[in-house]
Amino acid sequence: MKWSQIPLGVLQTNCYIVESPDKSCLIFDPGSEGKKLIKWLTKRELNPIAIFLTHAHFDHIGAVDEVRDYYKIPVYIHEEEEDWLVNPALNGSKFFAMQELIKSRQADYLIKKEESITVENFTFSIFETPGHSPGSVSYYFETDGFVISGDALFQNSIGRTDLPGGNHKQLIKSIHEKLLFLPEETAVLSGHGPITTIGEEMDSNPFLNGF
Repeated sequence: MKWSQIPLGVLQTNCYIVESPDKSCLIFDPGSEGKKLIKWLTKRELNPIAIFLTHAHFDHIGAVDEVRDYYKIPVYIHEEEEDWLVNPALNGSKFFAMQELIKSRQADYLIKKEESITVENFTFSIFETPGHSPGSVSYYFETDGFVISGDALFQNSIGRTDLPGGNHKQLIKSIHEKLLFLPEETAVLSGHGPITTIGEEMDSNPFLNGF
């Protein structure tokens, strides 16, 4: 599988496109600029089949409805954040200096547990990695050697935990138990900023000293 990183919106939230050789693809976290994303996909003649969300903060969901309606595809999110999509007070847009409140319709499918999932040609594992938000999940593509970590783990940093539902101790536990056990060469595709690896973060991330 091939992946691409597309920073979107004023917060430059990373949207990821994972594509198979037959040009079908999955969209992870279409946070904003739906028209830009659709144009990018069209130029590459890709065929999206589903949207997966790492969590439901406003900067990760802003283009969900525009993209899903254009392609007529389902949206997946963890059940802990089922109501966040429709509620600006929960997804955070109510409390930031946004020009408009951000919300979308509810997801088509709820993630209820950790499991391996297959969607057409794509097979990957879902890890529950709460702490940044209660329903944060990471998506691990073992065969291809990468994990989409959302706002759990960044290059030399971790997700903030001062927003509603955040929990620093829980986030550290999630990173230690669900992400750091992955092979050190695993690429970490974070919700913001550059790509890193599990090994790099084990060696140099100041928030993970002792792990």
